[in-house]
Amino acid sequence: MTNPTAIELFWQGYLTTLSPGAESAPLPEAWSFGDSPQLADELAALVLEGVKTATCSALWEYEAEGEPLPQASALSIILSGAGQPLAVIETVEVQIKPYDQVDAAFASDEGEGDRSLAYWREAHRRFFTRSLAVIDREFDETMPLVCERFQVLYRRPDVLPDHP
Repeated sequence: MTNPTAIELFWQGYLTTLSPGAESAPLPEAWSFGDSPQLADELAALVLEGVKTATCSALWEYEAEGEPLPQASALSIILSGAGQPLAVIETVEVQIKPYDQVDAAFASDEGEGDRSLAYWREAHRRFFTRSLAVIDREFDETMPLVCERFQVLYRRPDVLPDHP
């Protein structure tokens, strides 16, 4: 369950770490990784540990939902599987590239499994097969992905990296 009050308080905590005048910055989008609470927690833990510094989504999902694409310098609040705010991240790079052109460096930056391209391809094939079914699309090796790199700007101080 996402708690808007907890998200707002978390955001206000982040703003207190910035220079004067930033306290009126608008609340960014809050979201979680993956497609289940368990996966959200696993991936958020990797972010908090500094292992996961990249993520990707199917461009088709943005199109189907009418959502704008992420932009460099955009901030987001990362949530746990239970909807609790854990970190503020800043998108530092956005590229659109076909699934079959994602390279080993990006796979490693996603931080999952053994961080190999082979692991990334298999895990993401399974993920996109599930997530694309929701919008009546099928996985395709040439499908366009929105590939993002990000950095953590702030994290909830009472959460250990391996315990989101």
